[in-house]
Amino acid sequence: MGISKKANPPGLVYPLLVAVFSGLLVIASVTAAKIITIFGLFVPAGVIAYCLTFVITDVVGETWGEEPARRVVTAGFLALVVALVFAYAAVLLPPAPFFKDQKAFSKLLSQTSRIMVASLLAYLLSQYHDVWIFHLLSRVTSGRHLWLRNTLSTALSQLIDSTVFISIAFWGVMPVVPLIWGQWVIKLAFAVLDTPLVYLLVHLLVKRTAEEARAAPRG
Repeated sequence: MGISKKANPPGLVYPLLVAVFSGLLVIASVTAAKIITIFGLFVPAGVIAYCLTFVITDVVGETWGEEPARRVVTAGFLALVVALVFAYAAVLLPPAPFFKDQKAFSKLLSQTSRIMVASLLAYLLSQYHDVWIFHLLSRVTSGRHLWLRNTLSTALSQLIDSTVFISIAFWGVMPVVPLIWGQWVIKLAFAVLDTPLVYLLVHLLVKRTAEEARAAPRG
């Protein structure tokens, strides 16, 4: 399933997906400082937002190919770097005389900064791995079994991500093993449940791209 891998992403859809991807990535890093409970498992609050980023890279990869998916990952990395720089700047800038919450603000953003550094390292390893293994499986299966490629690539990549991210972000602060286990189980469940969404988005994008191709002027 998919269109020609040489097809260009349609006008507004690809930039929109890049924007959504980057926004999800940054908000996942910011909200990860809070640990929540889902079905008895302890996970960072940003886990669902982060899971959705893998949906986007798989959809982009299935629709337009490996290189456009890599560009999405690169854009997300740059968004995280920018967010990290401005988080540090916000802490370092002197507060107004009437601002009384500098300590709490600094503590929150300092923790967020550590989490963003962890996010950067885990992100580079897991997202590029996801793109690579998704397309490796695509070649092995001759482009069939999207459900298998989506689930397996996400499951393996999320294991890498959870291990690296939790270890760096929370080592010495919180119990890392329960967090790694809890986050990966939730991500694994999400990888299975998001498969219909991946199929739907790919179908809609293929249809839209085909319509734009037919409507394009022929020279």
